[in-house]
Amino acid sequence: MAEIIQLWEFQQARRRAERRSGNQQSLERALALMRDNLADAADDLREAPVATQSELLNRIEHLTAMIRYGMRMLSDAVEPTESAGGGPHR
Repeated sequence: MAEIIQLWEFQQARRRAERRSGNQQSLERALALMRDNLADAADDLREAPVATQSELLNRIEHLTAMIRYGMRMLSDAVEPTESAGGGPHR
């Protein structure tokens, strides 16, 4: 009976790890897309007329904030895996 419970727990842990991996990959793709959009907005800002610069700066600020938040989420998603995975202990 204990072996069945251990097998079930192992399967649950594997499923959780697969979900985390999928979420992490989605977050990485979203961050890459936001970085590309930020670079495009910065390029547009160089050539933009003064009247549209404030809108572009606002977009840049929003993208920067979203990228920071996404990076924080990504680092939070990676840390529990490393500590639970038996990585280097301090």
